[in-house]
Amino acid sequence: MRIGELSERTGTSRRLLRYYEEQGLIAAARGANGYREFDERFVDRVLQIRGLLDAGLPTRIIKQILPCLDKPRTIYFRDATPEMIATLRHERDRMTERIRFLTHNRDAIGEYLDAVLDYDRGGAPADGGGAGGEGGGAASPPATAPTTPTAPAAPAGE
Repeated sequence: MRIGELSERTGTSRRLLRYYEEQGLIAAARGANGYREFDERFVDRVLQIRGLLDAGLPTRIIKQILPCLDKPRTIYFRDATPEMIATLRHERDRMTERIRFLTHNRDAIGEYLDAVLDYDRGGAPADGGGAGGEGGGAASPPATAPTTPTAPAAPAGE
């Protein structure tokens, strides 16, 4: 597929795809006309790269760990320094914390949505207070509304 199709399928700009190519994160074959030709597998690869960048990993680390994400997994880390291992552990822990926050917020939103839908069906409010569903008023948020935590800071020097 050409770069335009890869861009559309991944929601990634052509400019950013060319940057990924410059950084060695993806590779394109060149057609006889000189156009970039990407294999189908690069759709998933670009989505992986975007997810890792969104998680705060720099491209130099992403380039080193991309082979670990392929299946079958062949892992070669002859040059893994203690700093790189510490960075990967830190990033893994950051991702785990973000997943915990997202899960908490998803569950809180789900509870809020259930309470609103129950109220709209004429049921009693989830917290047990107030009138039934006859008043036609807006539903009140539950006592524990979803929170939006801030993500931990990126490691220094990244």
